[in-house]
Amino acid sequence: MEHSALPRLDWHSFLTTWEVRPGWLSCCVVLLLAYGVGLYAAARRGNRSVSPVRIACFVLGVVTLAVCMSSAVDAYAMSLFWMHMIEHLTLITVVPTLLVLGHPLTVLRSAGSPEWQRVFDAAMHSLPVSILTHPLLGLVAYGVVVFYTHLTPFMDRMASDPDLMVVEQFAYLGSGAWLLLGAIGEEPIRWHTPYLLRLALVVMAMIPDTLVGIVLLQTPKNPFPIYMAMRPTWAPSAMHDVDVGGSLMWAAGDGLMMCLSIGLVVSLLAGATRDRLLGDWLEGVRTSTFVSHVERSGVELDRPEGRLDDDDDALAAYNEMLARMRSGHDDPQRP
Repeated sequence: MEHSALPRLDWHSFLTTWEVRPGWLSCCVVLLLAYGVGLYAAARRGNRSVSPVRIACFVLGVVTLAVCMSSAVDAYAMSLFWMHMIEHLTLITVVPTLLVLGHPLTVLRSAGSPEWQRVFDAAMHSLPVSILTHPLLGLVAYGVVVFYTHLTPFMDRMASDPDLMVVEQFAYLGSGAWLLLGAIGEEPIRWHTPYLLRLALVVMAMIPDTLVGIVLLQTPKNPFPIYMAMRPTWAPSAMHDVDVGGSLMWAAGDGLMMCLSIGLVVSLLAGATRDRLLGDWLEGVRTSTFVSHVERSGVELDRPEGRLDDDDDALAAYNEMLARMRSGHDDPQRP
């Protein structure tokens, strides 16, 4: 439907404007089928996969994507900047959050044989994949996409080239999932991000939303003249539209990230393991301190490769250290 032919936006037109996007619908169907096949294969093999809650999150994420791209949200995105911003936030935060919570990589891993799982783990821990899945790289990608699509002439170029809009939509989905994989995900990748860093990632992700929102609110002139010129006659003034869109970027964008922060805090408080806050760093410091004390007592010990509490050699060395300390304390010749 041409943007100029769209009826004035009200609740009736918002609820009744639908246009199936075959490309996006196909993507949604493929996602659901692949996820379902993975769950079925894992169940057939007796492998532990994901909980019903995570399955529901993934399905809801795909449904939300399909609705967003077929409803008035997408239809009016090129007519109203503030509607474009709603689509932006849905694609870059809401949908990726639900998809990442569904743990698709975990499902993919559990669907195969032990040999497949070894190959999968080796691939996920390889250098290229480790670099690509690093949490800080996801944060950088998120910021670049947000800044580039709103503080450059990209919006005007997109208004002249419909294919660029699809590129932008995929960029929103990809960068959002990239960020949230490290911020809220518990997937079988190399990086097991500690919760303190997860909170920092989510808080830092507010910076691009806040800065872009403020810039759009304070701009003295129309930042997207070509995009705004293509809007229907019933649309509000260009500057009012930009102000509303900037407000949504700032308030709603930060609000969504704040909800994720609260979810992380609740998850941390509900967790039972000691190393969830600082992750491997805390365990590494604890192990180094333990090895130092043991070796100072004269007991030989190789540094444990896994968790200290699960290493039998470390436990034996600790008991020997205590025995030597007790023997030295009880020795009457010891000064």
